[in-house]
Amino acid sequence: MHFPGNQDKTTPIVLSLRDYEDPNNPDVQSAMKCAIEAVRAMEGAVILDVPPGCYHFYPQSAVREAYHISNTTSEEENPDVTKTIGIWLKDLHHMTLEGNGSLFIFHGKQTMLVLDGCTDIEIRNLHWDYAAPTVTEMTVDRCGDAYLETTVHPDSCYDCVDGKFEWVGEGWRFREGPMQLCSADLSATWRVDNWLERVLHTEEISPRRLRFHFGNHASPHLAPGTIVQMRDGIRDQVGMLITGSSRVTLSNVGIHFMHGLGVVGQFSENLIFERLDLTPRPETGRTVAGFADFIHLSGCRGKVSIRNSRFAGAHDDAINVHGTYLRIVDRPATNQLLVRFMHPQTYGFLAFLPGDEVAFVDADTLNTYAFGRVAAVGMKSPREMLLTLEKAVPAVVGVRDVLENMTWTPEVDIVGNAFVRIPTRGILTTTPRRIMIRDNTFMNMQMSAILVAADASSWYESGAVTDMNILDNRFVNCGGPGHSVIRIAPENKHHHASVHRNVRITGNRFETTGEDWLMARSTEGLIFKNNVIRMQEKYDREGNVPLEERVKLEACIGADILCNDLEYDDLN
Repeated sequence: MHFPGNQDKTTPIVLSLRDYEDPNNPDVQSAMKCAIEAVRAMEGAVILDVPPGCYHFYPQSAVREAYHISNTTSEEENPDVTKTIGIWLKDLHHMTLEGNGSLFIFHGKQTMLVLDGCTDIEIRNLHWDYAAPTVTEMTVDRCGDAYLETTVHPDSCYDCVDGKFEWVGEGWRFREGPMQLCSADLSATWRVDNWLERVLHTEEISPRRLRFHFGNHASPHLAPGTIVQMRDGIRDQVGMLITGSSRVTLSNVGIHFMHGLGVVGQFSENLIFERLDLTPRPETGRTVAGFADFIHLSGCRGKVSIRNSRFAGAHDDAINVHGTYLRIVDRPATNQLLVRFMHPQTYGFLAFLPGDEVAFVDADTLNTYAFGRVAAVGMKSPREMLLTLEKAVPAVVGVRDVLENMTWTPEVDIVGNAFVRIPTRGILTTTPRRIMIRDNTFMNMQMSAILVAADASSWYESGAVTDMNILDNRFVNCGGPGHSVIRIAPENKHHHASVHRNVRITGNRFETTGEDWLMARSTEGLIFKNNVIRMQEKYDREGNVPLEERVKLEACIGADILCNDLEYDDLN
């Protein structure tokens, strides 16, 4: 990957999308393609100006290109990795897409935007949404012993023929898949088993009003006003893809629904996400903005900044930043390694480049024991790569050990954001470079608000943290059984050796109803200091809470847990 250097500061050329529009064509795809080619023909910086308005993108005229994307689908789930792309920016440089507050509406299943091999790109003042989201919604009206009545959201469509119910959309349909519930006051969402699979007969009472019959089986007991969300679970597209690109900024952008994994950054560097609104548009009345994660960054480098944004209504984590461990499966020569993608949903892309520094990692302890540098890379199959190193492979390499790309690891700033209606975690981040998580608010996370993991046996998401600050954040009713508010949980089989180091949790405010504040394993130099914990009076008024009951450490070296203040008050 080659990233051109910064250009001279010159006045940018301004092109208007209006000059390429056909007023008789409701699909703006062709106009956008022509405008992008006009940008490509220009020298120097260009602003592609979108006049205020609403623009529709249909899949019939979209670009179709094959992309292997981390953490999406396996070969069995989705054999065809071709993406249907609304806006394809390929090898473009020094371009700004100025939206002027416009709304882009996408039909069918589309990856709304791809930036491939681009540098110095800014997307700003623009809203993105789906005409018919692939996560459906309905609201519970009434719950009986063996039936459930609901009202379907206007943007969700269905078929109900001879009592058989299916969700349908623009080019898709499903009945089985993940289900979530959203509280009537919209403050929380959580995963549940798909009870639709137990329905024996569906009755359409009136348009968009359904009665689900469960026969002799009990219906799910749901309070009126509860919102039921459903999806098919196959991530055959992503919301947006940034790959092989550098110096990309999304600023003052609303992304109101994404099908698939969300905004994915893959082997890109210096990414800025600021003032993003990742929530449903209020006028739609929807509660879902993301089919899976909101922002997922895999194998990036430079600096990643995510700041002053709002994340609400995902079906998985809000932010995940990680690398990928590849297993060492053979040593064809003294300086060669055959490595393999292990997780079914991650494969097919170049995880190493000539010149990259690599770390040899013990799969059981997750400890690095040697380093090397890549001289050449050959893709043997979508699952396997042959790496030639500059020097001989260490003799101590184990049969299950893994390789981590140390060059493609980012510095991370996540500052001033709000997280709500997330069913899993707010932030996951594992990188050996500096991490700052500051001034964020986490509301009602069903799992840990912040998770620091790393594993070489399940997701194969690398790697070891060496410098993390969790500072001045507010955590409100986060966590659950087995999920402390902040959780440091490397999936190492031998816990005695430290995996993560220098994690400092200071100056935060925990407002909790009794969940653990911190769980940490195999961490060295952990600090939990000067935090304020506000406890519900009914739980702890009888006496002080022993620290060890809420802060649980295992195989941690040199931990400092001190100067934390407890407050006892009723939480409203």
